[in-house]
Amino acid sequence: VAGCGPAFAAMFLESLADGGVKNGLPRATAYRLAAQMMAGTAQLHLASGTHPGAMKDAVCSPGGTTIKGVAALEAAGLRNALISAVDATLQ
Repeated sequence: VAGCGPAFAAMFLESLADGGVKNGLPRATAYRLAAQMMAGTAQLHLASGTHPGAMKDAVCSPGGTTIKGVAALEAAGLRNALISAVDATLQ
């Protein structure tokens, strides 16, 4: 998780930024926003110990854009892809 995680996190950051660019953000801005969001979320978890699922739920308004994005990630298999990536590092 820790050894390979930076590569996985970098891929996640790059993908978020690509989504931002696709929807009109300048690339530098998209990278900065994605990186700051990732750093802030990690810092919040480390400082509070809040379960990641609770952190997700806290920002998902009923019928809102975030829960729609979460549903799209689930449908695309993000969770399974990440678990499989960790599994692959042990084989």
